[in-house]
Amino acid sequence: MKLLIALVSTVLIGALVSLAGSQGGAMAGSIPVFLICGILAFGVNWLAFIPANAAKTEKFYDLTGSFTYLTLMIVACALSAPLDLRSTIIAAMVVVWALRLGSFLFLRIRADGGDQRFDAIKQSPARFFLVWTMQAIWVLLTSASALIIITNNMRIGLDIFAYVGIGLWLAGFLIEVVSDRQKREFRKIPVNKGRFISTGLWAWSRHPNYFGEILLWTGVTIASLPVLSGWQWVTIISPIFVALLITRISGVPKLEAHAKRKWGTEQDYIDYVTSVPLLIPRPPRS
Repeated sequence: MKLLIALVSTVLIGALVSLAGSQGGAMAGSIPVFLICGILAFGVNWLAFIPANAAKTEKFYDLTGSFTYLTLMIVACALSAPLDLRSTIIAAMVVVWALRLGSFLFLRIRADGGDQRFDAIKQSPARFFLVWTMQAIWVLLTSASALIIITNNMRIGLDIFAYVGIGLWLAGFLIEVVSDRQKREFRKIPVNKGRFISTGLWAWSRHPNYFGEILLWTGVTIASLPVLSGWQWVTIISPIFVALLITRISGVPKLEAHAKRKWGTEQDYIDYVTSVPLLIPRPPRS
C-alpha cells in the first residue's frame, strides 16, 4: 500500500506541476508543450524500466536520466520555436550538464560493476518501478524552470536576472566538474583505496559536488523569474526540490551515515568532520 501511495503521489505531483507550468506557454496543437514534456519524463523512464527490470540491472539508470533531460530539452525547443537568446542559452546549459553528468555516472557505475543502492530494490519489480518513477519526477521538477523559459510565450531579452542566473550556473557547474574529477583522481591512487578525500575542493566542503548541483539549478531558476506569471510560479520549486533531495533524502544523509560507519572512530575523520563544512564551501582553517 505504501508503494502504491508513493507512486500515485509522485505522478500526481508531476501532473500538477506540468499543468501549472503550461499556463501561458506554447501549444502543440491543443496540448501545452510543458505538459508534453511532463508526459515524456514519465514515459521515457517507464519504458526504460521494462528491459531494466527484465535484466535486473541498474546500469542504465543514470544514463536514462540524462537521456530524459535531453529529450525534454529537444522537444521543448522544437515545439516552442522560435527561441530567444535566453531560451537558447538555458537549453544549451541543461544539455551540457546532462551530457557531462550522465556520462560521468555511467562510466563510474560500469567501472564499479553496479550500484549497491539497487541491490535489494531491483529484486522487487514494484520497488524498482517506483525508483524509475522517482527519476522521472526528479527530471521534471529540476528542469521545470528551464522548461518555463523555453516554452513560455513571453520572450524577454537578457537582463540582470539572466546574467546572474547564468553566472551562478557556470560557478555551480565548474564546482561540480572539478570536485568530481578530484575525487575520481583520488580513487585512482592505490594507497587511497578505502579512504576519504579531504583535499582540493573537498577541503572546503564535505560535499562540494552537491553544492555545485544546488547552485547551478538555482541559477536557472533566477534566470526564469522575469517570465513567470500566475501558476507558473510553482516551477520555482526546482532548486528547492534539488536542495531538499540532496540534503534530506538521497544524497548527503546516506553518504554521511556511510562515512560515519566506515571512519567514524578514526581521529583523522573526526577532525575532518569537525573542521570542514557539510555543504557550503569555506576556506580551510590554517
